[in-house]
Amino acid sequence: MRINPLKQRREPIINGWLAIPSSYSAEIAGHQGFDAVTVDLQHGLIDFAAALSMLQALSSTPATPLVRVSHNEPAQIMRMLDAGAYGIICPMINDAAEAQQFVDACRYAPQGSRSFGPARALLYGGKDYPQHANQQILTLAMIETRAGLANLDAILDVEGLDGVFIGPNDLSLTLTGQASAESQHPEMLNAIERVLSRTRAGHKLAGIFCTSGEAAAQRIAQGFQLVTPANDVMQLTHAARHAVATARGEALPVRSGSGY
Repeated sequence: MRINPLKQRREPIINGWLAIPSSYSAEIAGHQGFDAVTVDLQHGLIDFAAALSMLQALSSTPATPLVRVSHNEPAQIMRMLDAGAYGIICPMINDAAEAQQFVDACRYAPQGSRSFGPARALLYGGKDYPQHANQQILTLAMIETRAGLANLDAILDVEGLDGVFIGPNDLSLTLTGQASAESQHPEMLNAIERVLSRTRAGHKLAGIFCTSGEAAAQRIAQGFQLVTPANDVMQLTHAARHAVATARGEALPVRSGSGY
């Protein structure tokens, strides 16, 4: 089976993020130096057919293909794995039971309950995919609610969970009443530090969504091992505004956008 480099990597993982349903965009992103690229089925405008073509496009690039599913639903998780995703990011994990359900959907028996039918996963992963998929598929639970924070240690104790990924906008919204990916609210800062420290102490992967490359670099310095420096929509918007302002000789616009 094709080895998942994210499971072996000791250096920080730089993760691209796709919300635009385009195989061409996916192929471009995969060739830009990202260690992984995530196809977003939760807040992006991507359905299964588009996601499949995007995973196929990513197969021609060095980036490891990941998918954020829309919710913790085993059938969708299994379908995306069968389509060739090498890791799943699952949103709104609130407790250990939900984390266990998520992990079970990513693992074949006896470690889990994933139904057998790897389809395209065999083409991307190799003929021996079924024998090694349980060890190679990356599982990241999103922490973005008060319940998730309260149950963090129990979530991290779930066997087979590789790590957690902070959804900063939802976490900020639930803690402060305002969605802000780079919130400096004391409660938000404390929550992020707690997730980071507990995850690192448990020898698991700590990830977070960021609004820019500069913000991602700061998160790496803070100790995060997987960072997403904005998504394709945010990057396209920033580049277009920059180009227009430059052409008109205007002051460059302030970068904005909370992302998701």
